Amino acid sequence: MKQGYLDTLPVLRCSGRRDACRYSRRLLRIVGLALLALLFPLLARADISATAFEAANKLYEEGKFSEAATAYAKLLQAGQTSAALYFNLGNAFFKSGQIGRAIAAYRLAGQMTPRDPDVRANLQFARNQTQGPTLSPNRWQRWLGRLTLNEWTVLAACAVWLWLLLLALLHWRPTLRSVLKGYVVASAIAALSLCALTGAAFYHARVSRVAIVITKDADVRNGPLTESKTAFTAHDGAELRVLDQKDEWLEVSAGPRETGWLRRDEVLMPQ
Repeated sequence: MKQGYLDTLPVLRCSGRRDACRYSRRLLRIVGLALLALLFPLLARADISATAFEAANKLYEEGKFSEAATAYAKLLQAGQTSAALYFNLGNAFFKSGQIGRAIAAYRLAGQMTPRDPDVRANLQFARNQTQGPTLSPNRWQRWLGRLTLNEWTVLAACAVWLWLLLLALLHWRPTLRSVLKGYVVASAIAALSLCALTGAAFYHARVSRVAIVITKDADVRNGPLTESKTAFTAHDGAELRVLDQKDEWLEVSAGPRETGWLRRDEVLMPQ
């Protein structure tokens, strides 16, 4: 009989249950070693990050605030991000007299944990130290900031899905129209409202840009030129709305009558 391709392949024969167990143990050992090889770099990196974080905390406790801020910043540059890291960085900046950088760090921590009372208290305390013209979040912005952008998105998605499920149920069971009609209308209103709130939260978090002054005194000029006349002076920690950008200059505003241009290297723009 002519042999096909499959007939020419060697056959692995098992001599019994003992051989099967031996092969299983070998396979498990190989899989375990492979997983260990994959996870070891991650575990080692996490251990190094934890050690570096504790070292930065120790510098802060010793009163070496500038050195602690540098150590926290290196962790961020290495790709480590967390609300605790930004919060400690803000504390180190504030203690070293860098109010603007502290506010920027607290804002980033607040985006991750908007309801953390320590983050909110420290951010407000740092803002209170700012002199001169600056933007202050209004009640609407503070209310939107109670949830993260992801949380607003999840709520809106849940409301939309609930509305769609009720519509589907109404289609499958027309006899329930009188019972479900009110729920369908309420869920539609809720979905529309939450989608609008999510859009507003997205605008404030991703579209609307804020520049935070990080120099002691920043001259905001009438035009994007060093020779332009000074419109007003913004101090360390001032939060300004960004209206436009031209080369290394930003058009900013601290209010309807306080608008001008300042250099990009005099501010931070946390997003």
